[in-house]
This record gives sequence, C-alpha cells and structure tokens, in this order.
Amino acid sequence: MTGPRTSARRRSNSLMTIFALPLAIFVGAVAALVIALTGDGWRDAASWVGLAIPLVVLIWAMHARRS
Repeated sequence: MTGPRTSARRRSNSLMTIFALPLAIFVGAVAALVIALTGDGWRDAASWVGLAIPLVVLIWAMHARRS
C-alpha cells in the first residue's frame, strides 16, 4: 500500500542514488576483466573474485525478492 510518505520518499531519490550500486558493480566487473587480460597468477584469482561479485549480488537479490 502506498501512502503519501512512500511516494514522497520515492520522489526524493536522485539518479545517482538509484544507479550508484549498479554502476559500482559494472565498474568492478570491467576492472576484473581488464585485470584478467593483463596478467597471470594473482591477477587471475583477483579477476575470478571480481567477476563473482555480480553473480553473488544477483543471487542475493533473487533470494531477497522471494522472501
């Protein structure tokens, strides 16, 4: 149920507030891809961790939505 307080809260969100987390995830994924392409060893491990973050966030969001 949406009341006056809920609609006022939704209008107060700026574009930066809305897209801050998706932008951070995107930048992290691109950085992980660049790291993966530029070297071996620890860079491969760092890229796997960096590329796993969007998947973890996606799984968490799907779980939170079902709850």
